[in-house]
Amino acid sequence: MESVGESDFRDESCPQSTVRPAVSVAGGGEPVADVNSGLRYPGSLGWAVRIRRPPRRLPSTKGPNVSSTDTRGLAGQTIGETGICSVNQTQLIYRGYEIADLAANATFEEVSFLLLVGHKPTAGELATFKKDLVAMRVVPDSVAAAITKIAGESPDAHPMSVVRTAISLLGHLDPECEDTGPEAELRKSMRLLATIPLCIGIHQRALEGKPPVAPDPSLDHAANLLWCMTGEKPGEIAARVMDVSLILYAEHDFNASTFTCRVIASTNSDLHSAVCGGVGALKGNLHGGANEAAMAMLADIMKDTEDGSMTVDAWMERAFAEKRKLMGFGHRVYKNGDHRAGILRDWGLRYATEENAGAKKWFDLGDTVQGIMLDQKNIHPNVDFPCGMTYFAMGIPVPQYTPIFVASRITGWCAHIMEQHANNRIIRPLAEYAGPELMDWNG
Repeated sequence: MESVGESDFRDESCPQSTVRPAVSVAGGGEPVADVNSGLRYPGSLGWAVRIRRPPRRLPSTKGPNVSSTDTRGLAGQTIGETGICSVNQTQLIYRGYEIADLAANATFEEVSFLLLVGHKPTAGELATFKKDLVAMRVVPDSVAAAITKIAGESPDAHPMSVVRTAISLLGHLDPECEDTGPEAELRKSMRLLATIPLCIGIHQRALEGKPPVAPDPSLDHAANLLWCMTGEKPGEIAARVMDVSLILYAEHDFNASTFTCRVIASTNSDLHSAVCGGVGALKGNLHGGANEAAMAMLADIMKDTEDGSMTVDAWMERAFAEKRKLMGFGHRVYKNGDHRAGILRDWGLRYATEENAGAKKWFDLGDTVQGIMLDQKNIHPNVDFPCGMTYFAMGIPVPQYTPIFVASRITGWCAHIMEQHANNRIIRPLAEYAGPELMDWNG
């Protein structure tokens, strides 16, 4: 496939199509959000719900060393089609746009529209989309109270468990929770996209003994996320670094959490239930929790080597000898490197260089560790490795790294849930029995 030019996302015109009639929500009880605008997007839902065959010219997603007979973890197995994302050894593509193009030229709101609605937004569509997202930045008092109560009574609760609980509560209060129609699902997706950053902020500030801050309608999505967590307006570079990280994490085809969402959706369950399943899958440190584990590993290396009593090479040799799993390295698909890792590493280093010089030592250490891994094991870093350093440099508490992942991946999850519901067949694979041979109970 030809490479995508830097200006491709910005310059491509979006064809116009018919306007679907507005659909309003008659709210009852505690309001979830102001959703009465009707979300008028030209041709949006027709794109959002249609499963499109991925372009056949894209390289195979199957790795060169994957055995067709070893199906553990479904390694190398193609189990369905999607028009949302293509992941292969050389490219990551969201609905036809390469990830480097999007990270350089798009905003997270634009990418969210692309994934959820199905095409690049026009200027008018984007303005309406952003306006509606701002209006939906509302967390019901009962949900905010529950999050605060958990922080007070169970401060050691994993933030991912808190996010999962918050999403479940939001589902209870959403008047369209059980509606799996495409219009309702798009609105619910947008409500979750708008409110999850607020829930993260409420929880973090409650842990710090601080009251929540109201969302700022003047801030874009990424900047508002940082504002809700810290109560401080982020600078331009901090907002852009967060924006890029959200773009990079937004979608990744049939990964463990997305596949979990699709399996749940295939039973005709509701969107909130499917998303809760995705959160549960993402909590594991072999998936979303890897960015937290990668930063913890770097902190261990820094502690053991900073006084000069041990070199980084010696630390790594000891880890190799102990057969420790080094987090943030390797990928099931990207055998020659994760396209996203270099992008986020460069943005993180730029932030450290311009805004927090003291954090540059983490990137120096990361480069050393990365070099040793390549020389000794020929294993490349994945996006979780620079993510840990980048978020740490920005002062984000390590336990909130994976919830921020949720704030991004909610777009991909919801796009897949809508796609699954649009052309549904329950996902029910077969298992190869490996138990004892048939026996006689009375024998």
